[in-house]
Amino acid sequence: MLDICLLGTGGMMPLPKRYLTSMMARYNGSSILIDCGEGTQIAMKEVGWSPKPIDVMLFTHYHADHISGLPGLLLGMGNAERTEPLTMVGPRGLEKVVNSLRVIAPELPFEIRFIELSGPAQDLQLCGLDIHAFRVNHNVTCYGYSIYVPRAGKFDPVAAKEKEIPVRCWNLLQKGQVVEMDGVTYTPDMVMGPKRRGIKVTYCTDTRPTNSIIESAKESDLFICEGMYGEPEKQKKAKEYKHMTFYEAADLAKKAQVKEMWLTHFSPSMPDGRRYMKDVRKIFPQAHLGRDGRMAELDFAED
Repeated sequence: MLDICLLGTGGMMPLPKRYLTSMMARYNGSSILIDCGEGTQIAMKEVGWSPKPIDVMLFTHYHADHISGLPGLLLGMGNAERTEPLTMVGPRGLEKVVNSLRVIAPELPFEIRFIELSGPAQDLQLCGLDIHAFRVNHNVTCYGYSIYVPRAGKFDPVAAKEKEIPVRCWNLLQKGQVVEMDGVTYTPDMVMGPKRRGIKVTYCTDTRPTNSIIESAKESDLFICEGMYGEPEKQKKAKEYKHMTFYEAADLAKKAQVKEMWLTHFSPSMPDGRRYMKDVRKIFPQAHLGRDGRMAELDFAED
């Protein structure tokens, strides 16, 4: 199961009931944070989630509304007596940016490891998850991310019996381990069927529509996408500042054939986007307006 929470849905500046951009995913005891806008630490406390188990932070880019909450969050993690290493991923220049922000958080009881992205796309394996970073089209270098929970094939007990594999090896083989017993080597492919469909979540913000988004979000269970403007008359402004409208995001969701879309990263000039959703759903019926604290529990599809 993959737990998702939108912590902040605001762009540019926070509003009284809207923190700046961040999203958190929890899987198998670890947490992954995407972006860390102002208010992220408070937003976590409001939903009852903790920063201590965050093992990975993914940054789309380094505009202030996406990273200004980081120093306080790091101090909070340090005060929670965290000692495990923290991995940070983001566009080139990540280490320099983070170290500059750490002027007010110079001493932490844990190591920070940096992975700086380059090129149009990059694949990573972190916390048992497959993470695909893909470049989008903003006025600075910016990436979106797909998080994928892989799922092994079905265990075939009939095949295991036919091949006379000891029962005490079965559990290890199901976990993908190679087992050697009594001079015989047993491998998972001897008893496991083809891989099954896992769980996929794609997140992108601060961008114009791109083919890279459609390709990377393809058949996602949940697509979290920027909708900076709901007002149709702000199409020109969206193009000028390299952002998206609700309707462009819905078109991407339709083309990518995702199951569900949440809009996020709203302009502070648009305090309420609900009035635009009827027209958005004409393009993509499973579109929803994101809100701070919105959660989802995603599980594997039934076979």
